[in-house]
Amino acid sequence: MPELILNGRPLQVLDGTSVAAALTLGGDGCSRTSVAGQRRAPLCGMGICQECRVTVDGHRRLACQTLCREGMQVQTWP
Repeated sequence: MPELILNGRPLQVLDGTSVAAALTLGGDGCSRTSVAGQRRAPLCGMGICQECRVTVDGHRRLACQTLCREGMQVQTWP
């Protein structure tokens, strides 16, 4: 079971868990805040909508297309 760091907090997930699923398991399910101040969450689940953008190990990634791995640092956008 990989353990990642989600917004500074450790979170254990099952092998094969996407970062999008980890957002729901370890928080409010949201990945970012829109310019209007609304919290946004993954919508399409296949990378088309771009709503699941997060920072993984310092790089911008789509949470729905990224699998969790041991020690990864995931930061949602404020």
